Amino acid sequence: MAIHNSTIRASGTADRLRGLNDRQREAVLTLSGPLLVLAGAGTGKTRVITHRMAELIQNGAPPERILSVTFTNKAAREMQQRTAALLGRRGPHKPLVSTFHSLCVRILRQDAAALGYQPNFTIYDRSDQESAARAALRDIRVTDKTLRPGDLVHRISRWKTEGVLPERARESVENDLDFLAAAAYRRYQQSLKSRGAVDFDDLLLLTHRLFRDFPQVLARHQSRFDHVQIDEYQDTNGIQFALVESLVRPHRSLCVVGDDDQSIYGWRGAEVRHILEFERIFPGAKVIRLENNYRSNPAILELANRLVAHNPGRHEKRLHACQPASGEVRFLSFEDEQTEAASIVQEIASNIENGIAPGDIAILFRTNEQPRLFEAELRRKRVRYVLIGGQSFYDRREIRDMLAYLKTLARPADEMSLLRIINTPPRGIGDATVDKLTTRAVRSRKSIWEVIPDAQASDEIPARALAGLEELRTLLARFSRNFADVSAPLPELYDSLLAAIDYKSEIERLHDEPEQQLARMGALEQLRDAIKNYADRAETPSLAGFLDDCALLGRDEEQDDEETASANAVKLMTLHSAKGLEFPRVYLVGLEEGLLPHRRSLEDEDNTIAEERRLAYVGVTRAMTDLTISWAASRMKWGKRRPSLVSRFVREMQPTGEEPD
Repeated sequence: MAIHNSTIRASGTADRLRGLNDRQREAVLTLSGPLLVLAGAGTGKTRVITHRMAELIQNGAPPERILSVTFTNKAAREMQQRTAALLGRRGPHKPLVSTFHSLCVRILRQDAAALGYQPNFTIYDRSDQESAARAALRDIRVTDKTLRPGDLVHRISRWKTEGVLPERARESVENDLDFLAAAAYRRYQQSLKSRGAVDFDDLLLLTHRLFRDFPQVLARHQSRFDHVQIDEYQDTNGIQFALVESLVRPHRSLCVVGDDDQSIYGWRGAEVRHILEFERIFPGAKVIRLENNYRSNPAILELANRLVAHNPGRHEKRLHACQPASGEVRFLSFEDEQTEAASIVQEIASNIENGIAPGDIAILFRTNEQPRLFEAELRRKRVRYVLIGGQSFYDRREIRDMLAYLKTLARPADEMSLLRIINTPPRGIGDATVDKLTTRAVRSRKSIWEVIPDAQASDEIPARALAGLEELRTLLARFSRNFADVSAPLPELYDSLLAAIDYKSEIERLHDEPEQQLARMGALEQLRDAIKNYADRAETPSLAGFLDDCALLGRDEEQDDEETASANAVKLMTLHSAKGLEFPRVYLVGLEEGLLPHRRSLEDEDNTIAEERRLAYVGVTRAMTDLTISWAASRMKWGKRRPSLVSRFVREMQPTGEEPD
C-alpha cells in the first residue's frame, strides 16, 4: 500500500511539474531550509513561487501555515489565483498571500495596543500626510517657503525606512533644513498618534518595534508560519528584511525569489545587498539560477547581457533565449528631441495603420519631463495613448471627500477626515468657525469632535454655523449606527450616504460642463463598485475593513486601472513603472548622459551608476520582439539648446569595438 501511495504521489507530482524546466523544477521541489532563487527577467518566477506553494501543500504543509509576501496587490492576487488553479478546491484554509504592508496591518490590528495605538487606527495616505506635515511645520513656525510639506514627508519617510524614530532624528541631521525637519518630525508623529492614525511607513516601523520590544508578540507570530516566501527580494529595505529575518528565525524555512540585476529602488530604501549577501546571512542556503528567458528574442537578450555585465558585485548569470530569432533591434540617433519624438510617433502611426495593435507598443523614458513631446505628437497623429502614472483614482476630489465621510464614520478620532468634510458640501461652517473649534480642541486637549457640543453651547459660533454643525452631527450619528450593523449591505449604505449628503449637488456646483459632471459621478460609481467587490470577497465585510483595503490598494491599483482601461492604447511610462511588464515593441528613448544615467547619479559613480545601468537593463528586457533605442544629439536644457552626449550604456550594449552612430 505504501508503494502504491508513493507511486500515486510521484505521478501527481509529475503532472503538476509538467511544463517546468529543470531549474524551475529544482526550486519547486526544494521545500525546506533557506533557498535563494535568482530569477532573471522573463524566467518565470511567479510560476516557481505558485508551484512551490502547491508542492508544499501536497507534501502535507497546512495551507494556513504558509506565508508568501510580495510588493503589490496585483502580484498578490495573481499568486492567489494561480495557486488556487493548481490545487483546486481543498477546503477552507489557504496560504496567506500578502504585501508587506497588508501583513503589517494584520499584525498591528491585533497588537498595536502594546505600542499605545488603538486597534482601529486610520491609515493616512500621501495627501493626509502632507496636511499633517503642514500643521507640524506651522506648530514650529516654519513656512512652506522654508520647508515644503511634501519635502518634509519625504525626509520623514527616509528616517522611518532607516528605522530612525523622532527622538533620534536629530542625531542624523546634516544641515539646518534637516534640523527643522527633525523638530517637525516629532510634532508630526505626535499629531498622527493623537488622531489615532499611522502612515504607510509606520505600518512597517511599528511592526518592527513590536517584534523588537515585545518578544512574546514576536513568538506568537513566528509560531503562525512554517514556511515563508518573499517575492522581489532585491527590493526589500532594512525594516522589511528585519521583519522577514525575525519571522523565520526559529525554522529558517525561507525561500526568496529575486534578481539583483533588477534592483532599481535604492532611492526609496531598497538594499540590493540583502540578495547579494543572502548566503552569508543565511548560512547553508541553496542557490538556484533561472536563466531561461521566455519573453525576448536572442538579439535583445544579447544586448541585455552585455549591458549588465558591466556592473560589479552581482550574482553571475546570463539569460538564454527560448524564443526564436524575430523582429529587430535598432540604435537611432536624432538631431534633437523634437525630431526624436516626431520620427518615432510617425513610425508608430504607420505601424498601427499596417495592423499593429497600439497596445503592443510602449515608449519608455527615464524622467517625468520626457513624455511631453511624445504626447503632443501622438495627439497630432490622433494615436490613442495612455500615460501610466497620472492622477490616481484615489486622489480625485470627489473620491477623497466620500472616503473622508466613511473614515469619519468608522473612526471619529480621525480629525483630518472630519475637517475635510465639515463644510463639504457647504453647510455654513466657515474657516473662522473651524479655527475656533481647533483652538478650543488644542486648549482642552480634546479632539475637535469632542469639543463641538461645548462650542454649540457657547455664543462664539454664529447661528448658521451652529445649524450646520448640528446637521453634520445628526447625519454622522445616523450613519454610524447604520454602518455598525454588520448585517447591513455596505454598497446600499454607501448609496444612502451619498444621497443624504446630496453630493451630486456639490458636483453640479463645482463643475458647469455636463461631461465633467458625468465623469465625477462616474468616479463615485466606481467607488461603489470597489465597495461591492470588497464586500463580495471579504469573509466578514465591515466599513473599517473596506477602508483598510482601500488604503492599501490605493498605492498601486490606479496603474492597474489605467492599463485595463487602455488595453489598446500606446503606453507611455517611466522605466520604474515598466518593471514587471512586457510589450512586443518597445521604444527606449533619451539614452543620453544626464538622462540615463540621470545627472544625479554622476555624483556617486560607485552605487547609483550601477542602479541606473540596472534601470536601463529593465527597459531593454521589457521588449519581446522589437526594440528601438534612441537619443538626441542636442536638447533644450535650462532654456538653451545644448549638445548631448550619447549614454555610456549605448556603447556598453554594442558589440566590442563598435561605436554608436
